[in-house]
Amino acid sequence: MQILNCKFTKLLKNTVKQSNNIIKTLETLTTEVEEQDWSRCRPYSEIPGPKPIPFLGNTWRFIPFIGDFKIQAVDQVSKKLYKEFGDIVKVEGLLGRPDMVFIYDANEIERIFRQEERMPYRPSMPSLNYYKHVLRKEFFKENAGVIAVHGESWYNFRSKVQQVMLQPRTARMYITSMEEASLAFLERIKKIRNKNDEVPDDFLNEIHKWSLESIARVALDVRLGCLDDDANIETQQLIDAVTTFFKNVGILELKIPFWKLFNTPTWLKYVNALDTILSITSRYTTVALSRTKEAEKSDKEPSLLERVLALENDTKLATILSLDLFLVGIDTTSSTVASTLYQLALHPDEQDRAYNEVCNILPSKDMQLDGKHLDKLKYLKACIKETLRMYPVVIGNGRCMTKDTIIKGYRVPKGVQVVFQHYVISNLDKYFPHSDKFLPERWLQSDGVRHSFASLPFGYGRRMCLGRRFAELEMLVVISKILQRYKIEYHHEKLEYYINPMYTPKGSLNLKFIDR
Repeated sequence: MQILNCKFTKLLKNTVKQSNNIIKTLETLTTEVEEQDWSRCRPYSEIPGPKPIPFLGNTWRFIPFIGDFKIQAVDQVSKKLYKEFGDIVKVEGLLGRPDMVFIYDANEIERIFRQEERMPYRPSMPSLNYYKHVLRKEFFKENAGVIAVHGESWYNFRSKVQQVMLQPRTARMYITSMEEASLAFLERIKKIRNKNDEVPDDFLNEIHKWSLESIARVALDVRLGCLDDDANIETQQLIDAVTTFFKNVGILELKIPFWKLFNTPTWLKYVNALDTILSITSRYTTVALSRTKEAEKSDKEPSLLERVLALENDTKLATILSLDLFLVGIDTTSSTVASTLYQLALHPDEQDRAYNEVCNILPSKDMQLDGKHLDKLKYLKACIKETLRMYPVVIGNGRCMTKDTIIKGYRVPKGVQVVFQHYVISNLDKYFPHSDKFLPERWLQSDGVRHSFASLPFGYGRRMCLGRRFAELEMLVVISKILQRYKIEYHHEKLEYYINPMYTPKGSLNLKFIDR
C-alpha cells in the first residue's frame, strides 16, 4: 500500500510539473504573439483625432465662447468625432489629465471587457479622489467606497458588499418597500397636477424625491417623507447637493483644472455639495444603526445596511456604502424614470401595449406586487431598455489602461483612458436596425441580432453598477404603478436631450397624468 502511495505521489508531482511547464510554455507563446502583434501594429501617434494646440492642447475646446466642445452637448461632440474620425478617436493634450481614446466599436469593447484584470481601473475622477483621499481622509481612511476608488482598496470594499448588492433574490426582498415609496409618489402626482392634469415645470425634482425616498427605505429602512407636503427641508438639500455634485464634475474634470492650484468657485460649490451629502447621509445612517439591535428581535426584513453589518460587522463600511448609494442612485434612477415616462407619452401605442400587459398581470390596482408579477412585465422592461438604448442617462464609461494594449490595430500605451461611447454606438443602425425609432419589441426578439455590448447602461464586468438590481426593480415598480392609475400624455414642443447632469430631456417635463 505504501509503495502504491509513493508511486501515486510521484505520478502526481510529475503531472503537476508537466502542467506547469505547459502553462509556462503557453504564457511564453502568448507573450511572443503579443510582442509580434505589437510590432506589426500602428503607433499610438497615428490614432486619428482633433489636433491639439501648443500649451492648451485640446483643453481649449472646452473653454466657453472660444471652444467648440460644450460639456452639456458632449453627446453631439461624440457623434461629431465619430463621423469625422471613425471607430477610434484620440483626444490628447488635456491639461492635468491623461489622454482619452474614444471607442465606437462594440467588438473592441467586448474584447477589452473580456480581458479585464482582477482590479480594473475606470477613468479617474481626480476631484472626487482628492475629496475622499486627501480633503476628508480622516473620515474615509482606507474605506473610501467604490466610486473614484481603485486598486486593493476598491477590491476589498467591493468584495465585502457585492454579495448583498448583486444578488437578484436580495433585491426582490425589498419590493414591498419600493411599492410603498411608489404609491406615495402616485399620491404626490395627484396633488401637484393642475386643472388640466399637467404636472409643474419642476416635475423632475419630484421624481428625485421619489428616488431618494425609495433608496432610504431599501438601504436604511428609514421613511424620510420626501413626498409629504410638510417634507423636511433637509431632503431637498440632499437632492440639490447631489445635482450640484454631478453638474460640476464635468467642469472640474474637462476644463483647465485651476482647482488644483487654488479654490475656484466651482470647486468650493463642489466640496460644499459633497460635505452636505456626507453630513445628511451620515445622520440617516446613524439613525438606522441605532435601530439595528431592535431589528434583531423583530421578524421584519432587515435593511441593506443591516445585511452588510450582519456579514461584516463593520459600521464604517456600511455607512460609506450608504453614502455611495445616495451619491449615485438618486439622479441616475430618477432620470431614467423621467425619460421612460416621456417616451411612453410620445409613443401612445407602445404605452397602451405596456398598460395592457400590466392590467393582465395585475388586474386590480390594490394587488400587492411580488417578484413573479415583475418577471412577467416583459414588454414594460423592454420599454425601459429601449429608452436607455436611445438615451442612456450616462452616455459612456470606460477603463484606464493598466498595461500597453492593442486596440483597433493601434498601440495604446498604459495610462491612457479608453472611453466606450455607448450613446453613439447604441444609436447606430449596424447594431440596432432603425435605431432612430422607439421599438421596445426589439428586446423581445430571440433571433440574436443584437450585439450584447452595444448597449450597456449599467456597465459590465467587475465594475458594473453595484446598485443595478435595485435600480431595475425600482423603475419597474414605479412605472407599472403609474400606468395602472394614469394615462400619460405630452402636449408641448418636443424636447431635445442634454447632459444636466444626467442625459435627460431639456426643458419642462409638463406631462399630463389622466386618471384611468
